[in-house]
Amino acid sequence: MLIYAVVILWAVWTRTLPWWVLVALPALNMMTFYAYWQDKYAAETGRWRIKEDTLHLFSLAGGWPGAWFAQQILRHKSRKAEFRAAYWATVTLNFGAIGGWLWWATRVS
Repeated sequence: MLIYAVVILWAVWTRTLPWWVLVALPALNMMTFYAYWQDKYAAETGRWRIKEDTLHLFSLAGGWPGAWFAQQILRHKSRKAEFRAAYWATVTLNFGAIGGWLWWATRVS
């Protein structure tokens, strides 16, 4: 996560990514953590659950650090192997998308 944060900061500093990413990513990660919390609460109280695809979409969009912290702190979705595999796939895809964007953006300018 530290390397990810450094890369994002570098990309904003060099104007490869827009400044608002520094606001959007923390907000997205807080929303992701909140979604996990809501889902855990719903599971414990027998209420309507958040779809796993929705949780994965949050991760894919860049909320994977918030998802990781939620899995560790809340102990939610941390044992289900299929979910964890899909989570790590979203992390990999997010890294690929950011890396691809940065590679393309540095070649164009």
